[in-house]
Amino acid sequence: MQDKIKKIINRAYEIDDLLASPEVYADPSAYAALMRERRSLEPVVSAVKKINDAEASIEAAKELLADKELRELAQEEIHQAEETVAAAKAQLDEALNPKDPDGQKSVIIEIRSGVGGGEAALFAADLFRMYSMYAEKKGFNTEVLSANDTELGGYRELTFSVEGEGAFSRFKYESGIHRVQRVPETESSGRIHTSAVTVAVLPEATEVELEINPADLMIDTFRSGGAGGQHVNKTESAIRITHIPTGVVVECQDERSQHKNKDKAMKVLRSRLLEAERQKADAERAGERREQVGTGDRSGRIRTYNFPQGRITDHRIGLTLHKIEQMMNGDLDELIDALIREANK
Repeated sequence: MQDKIKKIINRAYEIDDLLASPEVYADPSAYAALMRERRSLEPVVSAVKKINDAEASIEAAKELLADKELRELAQEEIHQAEETVAAAKAQLDEALNPKDPDGQKSVIIEIRSGVGGGEAALFAADLFRMYSMYAEKKGFNTEVLSANDTELGGYRELTFSVEGEGAFSRFKYESGIHRVQRVPETESSGRIHTSAVTVAVLPEATEVELEINPADLMIDTFRSGGAGGQHVNKTESAIRITHIPTGVVVECQDERSQHKNKDKAMKVLRSRLLEAERQKADAERAGERREQVGTGDRSGRIRTYNFPQGRITDHRIGLTLHKIEQMMNGDLDELIDALIREANK
């Protein structure tokens, strides 16, 4: 195993050197291929760096244990570093021995506002921002596929993709109902409101995995709506695709190009249909998508975001973190690593 890790690290450094060379940079196809390979190695490189840094911190802190004034601080630092090592080793194990066949795939994420009206729509936008910032930190690319926005800048519904090796392994635990407790900006009395947003995460399906018969599709074009102003498209470039055998309907009106909207809608449709096929084939996953999307009711939830108290609680593993500002800015690794550790037990 150590030899395998060493080879991966050495290859990552080799690619870094190649990417910096003018010859490779001048060849777009070669550069893109190396970037894809480098991204595939990053989970191992990142985990090893975390382990090495944390173990170095432990050794440094141990030297301070003899100092009575610094002993308590050193013990706390050791404890935190040991937790980091455990999380990083779980990440390394997952990267070297992926247990989920979809783990290395890109993802389609659907966010829908539930109970709470305009405040829920605003929080849907906050979640999208949080996920986008996290994706950027991990080297993934995000693209909006379909959006139904509000005049206040929120989203009734939003579908976007996260492209990159291992995206599904990091985002799959976000499926479920997210509850938010905070004072809306429009609330003059300072009363705390509770709203809910649902998130569904689907591994992105390829054409090879799922072939769709064009005869099974009903494609309609229409003029896009939206909040108004520059977002309203004057031409009929928006696309609605209905998969006749299943009744699944997908809309996309984000682009001004009808062709681009159709491509995006097909990407979402393909992922939804493949997920439905897998649920049907696997009894353990039957109804999983229904559980992911839920009803948007406040009672069913996987996570609560309490802004007045500055905390986020994940109810599946009973973890509470008092760092809501950092997490809403995309600092999600601590929470996601904890979810991965629990899933791998």
